[in-house]
Parts: sequence; structure tokens; C-alpha cells
Amino acid sequence: MSTRVPQASPKDLGAVLEVRGLVTSFPGPGGRLTVVDDVDLTLSRGETLALVGESGCGKSLTALSILRLVPKPGRIDRGSLCLEGRDLRTLPVTALRQVRGREISMIFQEPMTSLNPVVSVGKQVVEAIQLHDRLPSAEARRRTLSLFEQVGIPDAASRVDAYPHQLSGGMKQRVMIAMALAVRPSVLIADEPTTALDVTIQGQILDLLRTLRDQLGTAILLITHDLGIVNELADRVAVMYAGRLVEVGTRMEILAAPRHPYTQGLLRSMPARARRGERLAEIAGVVPPPGAWPRGCRFAPRCTRAFDPCTRIDPGPIQLSAHHTAWCHAVAEEESAPPVRRGRA
Repeated sequence: MSTRVPQASPKDLGAVLEVRGLVTSFPGPGGRLTVVDDVDLTLSRGETLALVGESGCGKSLTALSILRLVPKPGRIDRGSLCLEGRDLRTLPVTALRQVRGREISMIFQEPMTSLNPVVSVGKQVVEAIQLHDRLPSAEARRRTLSLFEQVGIPDAASRVDAYPHQLSGGMKQRVMIAMALAVRPSVLIADEPTTALDVTIQGQILDLLRTLRDQLGTAILLITHDLGIVNELADRVAVMYAGRLVEVGTRMEILAAPRHPYTQGLLRSMPARARRGERLAEIAGVVPPPGAWPRGCRFAPRCTRAFDPCTRIDPGPIQLSAHHTAWCHAVAEEESAPPVRRGRA
């Protein structure tokens, strides 16, 4: 039986990116190991969708899969990746290179390793512009200066000739954002865009992403484990655990009324929710690695609400509202609706 659940956006602006049934794997000792397993995502124009979960849940590999940048020997086994009606999985490599950057861009997690250390940051942005728009060097440089000013880089005229090691972490991240927005893509994937930045710079980066989204109508897929950032920027939230989605909903549905035990555990572990002097709540155990995923619900070994079906049967989707879905036997019992099996018992 199908487990597909429509993940409509509350923003009635039309889907710009639709991911359906995405499966990505890597070779392992006993064969292929699935890392991203049957993931569906929908992103509308001008919307921010946050993909959250602990490290090792498959968030970054989901993003790399969307861009067809899965490092070898990994591969996409199944699924469709539709960007404004075109399936990126079926595009020839030459056409895909034109789509990357122009129509869908990514801010990578670590700017220092993403920027070329022996080329000035301005030249790197100029090259990205010329790759897609074929502008003369002088005009591409003028656009680069404008972008640097737009993303809040102070003294842009001098910093455009700086090398990555001459800039702070916050400035390098702004350069990466400028590069990602160089040709105004329809979709921006931001993978932990504020990692390792101090709180002040984090706030500036989030304000920048929000402003650019609102001004340009760019859709943002925000990958993070920080639920405070989710509350600041997201319209909807998709919670991921062990390669699968476990709950999807609007920001308020997920942060104010989470239903899946894993989502509830993530929220309880937020420092902002703890009282002074109290020990932070934690989810016992760790995310199981690919190849060691348990039978049934993958969260069951760590779940305080697990009961008999959880260790035998994959939980199916429970539709809680127009935009809120959870994959959980306990939620199904609460809703007095039998779960739809995702696979065989």
C-alpha cells in the first residue's frame, strides 16, 4: 500500500521543488546501505522549509542528493527530484551544470573548505556569475561588489580582493551566500549556515536570509539541528531520523504541539526550555547508523512510549491536519486510526 502523503505548503504560491520517494545508498560490507530512505519534500516559492534532526540522520545527504552531488561511491537509487517541473535525475550532466547555481544553489556547511584558499573571494564570485551569465569581467565584478554590499560585507570594495584566510568566519559565510545568490536562484539550500558562528553573527546571517527570501521570493531549504534557528526563520518543519521523515508540519504545529516522541525529545533538550540549575533533558542512546537500523520504527529503541507494534511494523503516516503528518504507532493509537504500513512486518 502506498505511503505517499501530500505535503502541501501553507503558502499558496506553487511548488518550486518536489522530492518524491528519494532513496540514496552507499556500498557496505553486506551490500548497499540505504542512507536516505523514501523521503518526500515539497518547497514553495518564497517559503522556508527546515529539515531538522540529530547529526547522522541523513539531512546533508538529502541536500546533496537533490543537487545530484552525492559523493561516489554513493548513488541515488530511486525517486524524483522535480525543480519547477523538470526532474533533475533525468537531466544530462551538461544541462544539470547550468541548473546548479542558476536555479538551485547551496550554502555549504563549512565556508573555509568550500572557498578556494588561493583565489580571492571576489574572483570566485565573479567566476560563478560568468559561468552562468557570460558577462564581461568588469560588469561581473560590479555585480559582485553589489552582492557583497547586499549581504552586508563592510568595505566591500577592498574585501572583494581579499583571500579567504583574511576574512572572519562570518565574512566567509556572507561570501558563500553572495555566491549562492549571484544569479538569483529559485531555490537556496542552506546547510547549517550559522555553524561555528557567534550569536551576534548568527542573528545577522538569519536576518540576511530572511530579507533575501522576502525580497527575491527565493525558496529556502534550511538544514539545521538548532530549533532556535527554526523558530526564527522556518515556515514549515520536516523532522528526520535515521534516514526517514518522522514528522512534518508548520512551524507552530511542530514547535508548539509536536506529536512524534522524537520531535518532543528534541524540543525538551533545548537549553531555552530548561530552568536554571536543572539538568538538560536528553534522548537516551544514539542515532543507529545505516545497516544497523532496527526492525519496525527506527526510533523505538530510544522511545519511552514504544509498545508491541513499534518493534515489528514500520509506522505509516497519520494525517493530523492539512499540513501536519507524523509516522508513529503511539500517535495512531491516540488518533484511534490504524497505521498504514510503510513496508512489510
